[in-house]
Amino acid sequence: MSPEILQLIAWSTLDTLTMVALSGAFGTLFGLPLGIFLATSRAGELFPAPTVNRILGLVVNATRSTPFIILVVAIVPLTRLIVGTSIGTRAAVVPLAIAATPFIARVVEAAIREVDQGLVEAARAFGASPLQIVQKVLLPEALPSVTLALTLTVVSLLGYSAMVGAVGGGGLGDLGIRYGYQRFMPDVMAIVVIVLIVLVQGVQTIGELLASRFDKRSRKS
Repeated sequence: MSPEILQLIAWSTLDTLTMVALSGAFGTLFGLPLGIFLATSRAGELFPAPTVNRILGLVVNATRSTPFIILVVAIVPLTRLIVGTSIGTRAAVVPLAIAATPFIARVVEAAIREVDQGLVEAARAFGASPLQIVQKVLLPEALPSVTLALTLTVVSLLGYSAMVGAVGGGGLGDLGIRYGYQRFMPDVMAIVVIVLIVLVQGVQTIGELLASRFDKRSRKS
């Protein structure tokens, strides 16, 4: 394999990592508070707003149910408006972040709902405000589950980043299509697959280690 191809693989890997890191960061920035709100805004909960909860839930479900490749094409005007182009690594961050946000919101919601409600009631009995309960009880208790959920999100984003290469998104997916498929270079395609597998395994391992470190039960045992 030529040095040029190896350099392309290195740059494509860097582009993929950039896409995943940025979209994961933006997805967490918007998805985390959205998930907290969805978990605490039903009737009788910390921030009761059942109507808003239902509306946001419908929006989240609609976005999650849209196939990613269709989402990429459907929001091309929005992507151009935000980053000035619909192709390349910068453009790919927009649909990736939009796809990640509702996914993160739902998994964060699920993680928070798993927290023992007895702890919430105890905090209320001590006079804690709803915001203090979120900060001091819900988030710390849900942190291991949230960490695993974010790990799953990053793994999914790695797969999505490869898919977005089909529409000029750059990264390993674009390299695999342009060289591995269109130019009939199976060795390039094989390396792309191997690199993606290594990245997924690395993310999964790191996420599990962090979740174990944040888990109070594992520290006690």
